[in-house]
Amino acid sequence: MENSKSEKRNDIKRGLQDGIPIALGYLSVSFAFGIMAVSAGLAAWQAILISVANVTSAGQFAGVEIMAACGGLVEMALTQLVINIRYALMSLSLAQKVDSTFKKPTRMAVSFCVTDEIFAVSVSRNKTISKYYMLGIISVSYVGWIAGTAFGAALGGVLPAVISDALGIAIYGMFLAIILPAARDDSRYLKVIIIAVILSCMFKWLPVLNKVSSGFVIIICAVIASAAGALLYPIDDAEEMEENK
Repeated sequence: MENSKSEKRNDIKRGLQDGIPIALGYLSVSFAFGIMAVSAGLAAWQAILISVANVTSAGQFAGVEIMAACGGLVEMALTQLVINIRYALMSLSLAQKVDSTFKKPTRMAVSFCVTDEIFAVSVSRNKTISKYYMLGIISVSYVGWIAGTAFGAALGGVLPAVISDALGIAIYGMFLAIILPAARDDSRYLKVIIIAVILSCMFKWLPVLNKVSSGFVIIICAVIASAAGALLYPIDDAEEMEENK
């Protein structure tokens, strides 16, 4: 019994330690979200509520843009589906590493906070994952996400405009940090990114296309660029097995 309690404490402690860097990263990005949400016309409590109910940086930024543009529910639903469907795939992969402590209620609770960073850190562990480890890593990360949003929403109207504008582009810096290393190492990623950029520019500046709402632009660009990548650069079974080693 003592060993079991000790293992639980160690797993929680390890989860908290692994979650601290994630929480610090979330502070800056969610701070930018809080500023952006308030600038778009939302009240501070509404911005915080969004972060409490959703832990998805890209999804939240896109969602607020759709709200500000008075987009429809279908547009919102499809945009969130396209942006966040990767979390379902991550959860399926993570489910292969969990131990026997993960019952259905635990799986459902954990799935709420399976983000890119939490997934990457958790799945990289060389041992099975317990619910106590996930409790530690998720709790500190979640607090960081909400705290950053609260600070951004509260200070967004107080900070000088030049600082608010600079912090407001933090999300784009995060996206660049994700795609640039992959594009540098593999030209296939670079070409797919270029396709998405060209499509986005077309919807921004070409007549008729520039009338399409931002939510549907995200959906169209993501689907077309992904489909083009799949058709131009299919991965055969041997290559996939090699990459997963």
